[in-house]
Amino acid sequence: MAESQKCLGKGSPAPGPVPKKHIQLYSMRFCPFAQWTRLVLNWQVSYLRRMKLGMKVFFCAEDLIWESPITCEYLNEVYPEKKLLPSDPFERAQQKMLMNGCSFQVTPYFYKTPVSKTKGEDVSALEAELKRNSPNLMSLTLVKKKTKFFGDNFFILSSCLDGTPQLKKWTEHMLEDPPVKATVFSTDNYKVFYKSYMEGTPDYDYGL
Repeated sequence: MAESQKCLGKGSPAPGPVPKKHIQLYSMRFCPFAQWTRLVLNWQVSYLRRMKLGMKVFFCAEDLIWESPITCEYLNEVYPEKKLLPSDPFERAQQKMLMNGCSFQVTPYFYKTPVSKTKGEDVSALEAELKRNSPNLMSLTLVKKKTKFFGDNFFILSSCLDGTPQLKKWTEHMLEDPPVKATVFSTDNYKVFYKSYMEGTPDYDYGL
């Protein structure tokens, strides 16, 4: 099937049927939650036929599955040759708690804070809350781990902050990992997109 990173706008034709035993994904290219699924697909690259970018929701044959944590767990179960989540139930629960906490306590501030700044609003409370949440949620968890990713299994976390040395080190190692390299955009591309996003005219196709 042909690859496409172009944004589908209003009036675009609906995607066609997906052949059996094939997976096709759709998302906004710059969505951090969509990158979770792209990372998993790149992690499973030896076992899956995939599109490179622009994914969040995906069709599997005639069935529709959405939400990035659910799609990631689905891929973990359907393609067990490379396990993403730990096999131990307690460790697996710990990883899910970390991801869930990050989604609700960290990631939203990366949108709220710059958008509020653009509007001239006071963001000191938002910044203080983010700094309060992040070290407790992530750094203390990461520092308990043993490998360069601070874990006995690879896991996904899409945020990083200055002032948290363990998290900074973890992020540096992550940026050297092949699946991350295959799915991340340049800093300049992110800056341009999020500037357009904050101005209310998001350029979903920037850089294509």
